[in-house]
Order: sequence, then structure tokens, then C-alpha cells
Amino acid sequence: MPQGVLKKWFGFDRFRDGQREVVDGLLEGRSMLAVFPTGGGKSLCYQLPALMLDGVTLVISPLIALMKDQVDALKAKGVAAARLDSTLSTEEYAEVMEGLRKGSLKLLYVAPERLANEGFRQRLARLKIGMVAIDEAHCISEWGHNFRPDYLKLAKLCRDLKVPRVLCLTATATPGVSEDIRREFAIAESDHVQLSFHRDNLDLKISPLTAAERKPWLLRRLGELEGAVVVYVTLQQTAEEVATYLKKHGVSAQAYHAGLPPEFREAAQEKFMAGETRVIVATIAFGMGIDKADIRAVFHYNLPKSLENYSQETGRAGRDGKPSICEMLACGDDLVTLENFIFGDTPTPDAVKHLVDHTLRLGTEFDVSVYELSGVNDIRPLVVNTLLTYLELEGLIAATRPFYSTYSVKLLRDFDKMLLGYDDRRKSFLRKIFAAAKEGRSWYNFKVDEVAMETGEDRNRIVTALVYLEEAGDVVLKKSGVRQGYRLLRDDVNPRLIAERLDERFRKREAADLDRLHGVVDLAETDRCLTGFVTEHFGEVLAEPCGHCDRCRGVKPVPVPRSPVEEIDEESLAAVHALRREGHACLKGSRQLARFLCGISSPAVTRARLTRHDAFALLENHPFEDVLTMVETLV
Repeated sequence: MPQGVLKKWFGFDRFRDGQREVVDGLLEGRSMLAVFPTGGGKSLCYQLPALMLDGVTLVISPLIALMKDQVDALKAKGVAAARLDSTLSTEEYAEVMEGLRKGSLKLLYVAPERLANEGFRQRLARLKIGMVAIDEAHCISEWGHNFRPDYLKLAKLCRDLKVPRVLCLTATATPGVSEDIRREFAIAESDHVQLSFHRDNLDLKISPLTAAERKPWLLRRLGELEGAVVVYVTLQQTAEEVATYLKKHGVSAQAYHAGLPPEFREAAQEKFMAGETRVIVATIAFGMGIDKADIRAVFHYNLPKSLENYSQETGRAGRDGKPSICEMLACGDDLVTLENFIFGDTPTPDAVKHLVDHTLRLGTEFDVSVYELSGVNDIRPLVVNTLLTYLELEGLIAATRPFYSTYSVKLLRDFDKMLLGYDDRRKSFLRKIFAAAKEGRSWYNFKVDEVAMETGEDRNRIVTALVYLEEAGDVVLKKSGVRQGYRLLRDDVNPRLIAERLDERFRKREAADLDRLHGVVDLAETDRCLTGFVTEHFGEVLAEPCGHCDRCRGVKPVPVPRSPVEEIDEESLAAVHALRREGHACLKGSRQLARFLCGISSPAVTRARLTRHDAFALLENHPFEDVLTMVETLV
């Protein structure tokens, strides 16, 4: 039966390695974990059984572009698939919800953030769900390389919805992360299907270089190779610099990073896919879901953040099975930048304490703005979300629904003419709410709660009316100020003890991230088979060395070059003293001041517009821990 579905809907005569085992397990009603390397055919593992199971299959993925591509491809095959994401119009959203209500959809793709909406969860509870497939499942594990707080709640959601089977998919799970996933979803060890991470067509190379040597080295190597190439860098600025350098020297190259407008990124990707651009110089924003089989080389211009990132990114080379190069231009100067990213994500103990104490005192029903909490507590927004998720998992609060606090409304025709089509009661209501809104030159500004309080009208009725006017073509609507609603579940806890426990979690995560980064240096400096070193990280021991990496060819390891770290001079110390005397509130703590001096921006520093201060990034070439020690001696 699965064989027939494979041929009819997907046009394949046979399954790839591991796929049939996963599909059979799901059809027998068991939850499965599939750890397949990049390009291993994970998506078919849920798309095929979704066509054979009763009800809808819910696919949870953080990648909007990938969701769109997969839904478009499934629709082209005649499969009833849809997605719910932030890019949909009101009409498109209504159409998807109608398909769910009728039971006509077989696959529904959603971002994990969507599941924070209590109303959407209640709607899911009324559906017949045949399966939940969780892509990028390593995000569930706090100790994984790409932890996402929304993923932590997925196991509980599946239990609440009584989902009969779950499929967790990832390309980068270590044994510890796999164990976390299996424990969360009660997946038997025998239902963990893992393919080999060894790709015998990939030639792993390590080239220890100084920062100054990298550009000319890369240019020379590109001249020696043929075919499409991806060059991975850490910073958006580096992507632009390297792409410009290559173009100046006659190489067809294009930068790709999250700072570019979406249309630029899309055009760059399309040209690369079509072979019009030979080299993409990209941050890790590039590559998710990219299905280009003939990439002949992947270069890591900067050190990757972890062996998981390295494996995922090198895995984009040579998917057609032909020999391909994966070369790391290993420079130890990258470590300071990468370590600073890690230190920048760790909140101070005082910030954690303040946020926990504040949140647990807001009352039985409350709402918060992650943006506001981020600025007030000087904690990055993703970390604020993580803290709130921890409080949920501790059973202290429960998310209800997200909503917009502000609606900006632009009339597309005269107000009185717009009202002509409505009865007297609706005319009176619309006049009342528009009178309570703040009128600007072209736009009315509705702070919905304030308008509701002033008029005595229900906020939901006000929002419904504004959305209706937009759908009728009478107004343009812009929404802003996302807030997340919560319910307080317990008020008998000690906030200080909770904060101490959460602070300890952040310290452990910081240490784990640093260990992962230093594991990349260990790879660069090992005298063992490079391929075997990487596969062992994922729990796979090769029977014998690969025979085609640098080490197997006899290239001796050398220490990764690092520029000498200079002493912090008297002039810099004087500047630090002067900065402290200025008394900036966002630089009171030792850790806040050390981050600032290392050039690590934070929400409070950005709001205070201090990134242009002469002392910002004054000590950016010094290790964070050295700067922190120096600051603590001053304090």
C-alpha cells in the first residue's frame, strides 16, 4: 500500500534509506524519531502517511519559506495542503480555517508560535488529527544547538490534544538531544531511525589561516574549483565585504543575509539556483530547504558555531553524489565574536529576578509585550520568551492569546460616504469609536484598550469592526504592538527562588554553547580522521577512517592561528572610568558594562542610543571574560 502511494503521488519507484521504516512505524500507530542528514528525504516521511491516515496531519516548522515551498509543491500534485503563517491575508486565513472546519485538508503547516494562541489550540482540539510532524525537532532540547522556547511546549500540546502519533525530524541531533526528544514524546528507542552522517563524496578540508590570509586564499581556491559554491560567514557585514571582493576579482558572487530586503534575497537565491550566480556568500540565513543538488563546494570563511551547524551546512554540498569539497578557513580570531554572541544572550541575575517578580505580580489575568519587557529588563526578546516559557513549564502561568494593542486606520473614501451602507446602530457605533481614536493627518490611531475604556464598548467588537471595514475595501489597516495574554495559575511561590533556578538554567546553557563552539576548534586541530570526528559527535563510530579527508591524506594538523591579545592599556582604562562616571542606567551592572565594551549590543543600550558612543566596542578584540574581570575589579 505505501509503495502504491509513493508511486502515485510522489512519482518514485522505491523508498530511500530509512523512509520505509519510519512510514511503517507511523502507519502502525507508533511515534517515531527520524534523524536524517541534510538532504536525506525527511519530508516524505510525513507527507506520504498523511495521505493514508484519517484526519489532518499538523506539520510544525519554524521556516516560513520552507513551508511555502512544500505547500506549493504538494498542491501541484493535487494534495490538499495549506499553511498558516504571518504572510497570509485575512481572506487566505479564512479559506484555510474553512478547509479545516470541513475536514478537507490533509496537511496543515504551522509555525510553533501559532500554538501560543489559546483560541487556535481550542480549534485544534475539535479536529481529528491523525499525526503531528515536528520539523527541526532538535529545537526541543535545551541542550541542542538551536533551542527555541516555543518548541518546549509541543510535547504537552500533543498530550493535551491526544495526538495518536508524533514524528520528530531533525538533521542534527547528538545522542543527548535524541534522548531528550524521545523522553519528551515517549518514543521507544527502537523507533529512533538514524541514518549515517558519513557522506563518502564529501572531502573535508581544514585550512588554518590568519584573518588577512582568508580573502586571497578563498579567491585562489575558487579559481582551482568548478561549479556552484556556498561560502558561509558569521556577520552580515562580512558577507557584503567578501562578495564585493570576489566580484572585484571577476568571480560571479552575491551576498545573502537577513539584513537584505526579502525581494533581494529571493532574487539572489533564484539566480544561484538557476546557475546565473556561481557563488553565494551567506550567513546561516541561507540554505534551509534549499534543494540544489550540484553545489560543488561549501567554504566556512568563519568558524561555524558548532559541529551541528558545520554538519548541516557542509551537508548542502554534493547532494547529487558527485565529489565535493567542504573546506574550513580556520582562524582563531573568530572565537571572540562567536563567544560574544553567546555571552550576549545570557541575562544578568538581577534582570531575571526583576522579570520573574514583575510577571508573577501582574494579577490573575494579564498581558505583556515582549518588546517592552526586553527593554525594561535589558534582556534580548528571544530570551524573554524563553523565561516566560520556563514559567509556563513550571506551572505558574498559562498563555491565553496574543493580540495587537494598536490599529492604524487609513480611510479610502470619505467617512460619511463610507457610513451610507450601514444601519443607524452600526453608524452610531462607528462614529463613536472613530471619535475616540487619535486622528492624524492620514491615519486614525486606535489604542484599542483605551478606545474600549473611553467608549464602554467591547475590545473584540471594535477589532471585528475594523477588520470588517478592511475586508470591505473601505480602509487600510496596520496592526502593531503585539501583546501575549496569560493567566496566573499559582500565587503561592517565592519569586526569588524561581529566579535563582532559572538563572542557573541560563548559566548551564551558556557553558553548553561555549563547549559546542570549542568543539569546532577541536575538529580543526585534531590529528584523527575529520569525518570520523564529526560522525562520533552524532553517536556514529566509523568502522575505519574515511580515507579522503585532510588527515587521511596525511595533512598534519596545526594550531588554529590566533592574533595575540594585547593588554588593556591605560588609555582604555581611563575611557572606561570616564564611561562609568557618566552614570548610564543601562550600564550599572558589571556584566552590562563588559558587554558594552566588547561591542555586544543589548535592548537597553539600543534604546538609549549608546551604540554610537566612543566607548562602545572599545575592547571588542578582547575576550569577554577578561573584560568582565577587569570591570569587576573597577566596581
